Amino acid sequence: MRRVMLILVATLWLPGCLGFTIEEAKTALEEIKLSSQASALEANSVEITTDFTIGQAVEQTAAEIRDYIQSQLPCAEITIDGATLSITYGARPGNCTWHGQTFSGSHSITVTSNEPGVVQVEHVWAELSNQVVQLDGTATATWDASAASRHVVHAATWTRLADGRSGQGSGDRLQQPLSDGILVGFQVDGEREWQGESGQWNLDIDNVEMRWIDPVPQAGAYILQTPFDKDLQVSFERVTDTQIRVTLTGPRNSFSFLVNKAG
Repeated sequence: MRRVMLILVATLWLPGCLGFTIEEAKTALEEIKLSSQASALEANSVEITTDFTIGQAVEQTAAEIRDYIQSQLPCAEITIDGATLSITYGARPGNCTWHGQTFSGSHSITVTSNEPGVVQVEHVWAELSNQVVQLDGTATATWDASAASRHVVHAATWTRLADGRSGQGSGDRLQQPLSDGILVGFQVDGEREWQGESGQWNLDIDNVEMRWIDPVPQAGAYILQTPFDKDLQVSFERVTDTQIRVTLTGPRNSFSFLVNKAG
């Protein structure tokens, strides 16, 4: 009997047997916030390059993208070489804010296809910032004339400017405008993975709604695989215009946090 009791006690103290902890919840929330802020910057920088006529030559498309960006962000210095634009935000005076995010840094855009069936635009970010996070990396955005969504595949490194917290990873997602319109935000489905300060994170994204100005999604759900070997269900619910409730559910425990617009 004594040997059985010792085995039982040892089993109860195996890693993970105490369930999901508040410390793990806080760590996961910080990673979710940072990943969401990076995702919003990625999506916004892609969105500003999608206002053009489908079906024309790629060089004409690049020129149309240049003209649109200059009309919206006169702060941008833009050079064009064939179907490639090189942009430096903040190099000129004037407005540098788009969808509530103020840009700085560099962004290269190459139109590789503009056929009705396949539109493809390549992106390269170099110290691109919205004054919240800085982004370095690449993305490929594809869609067609009849699609309500676009397909974005990215690989990037991002850093939160306030405290230097960073992540490096990739993603494969479908994005489309919110019911309130693209000026407000976007819906996303797909997956992201990244290496953060605590280890490897893997995220399945299901009908998540994100406003450009918010630090976390306002609706939808995540399945988050954590570096502490616990899978979490994460849900989002808007409480007020400036607050979102984030609920993280793991083994044995669930924790909710109110996240303010300021983050």
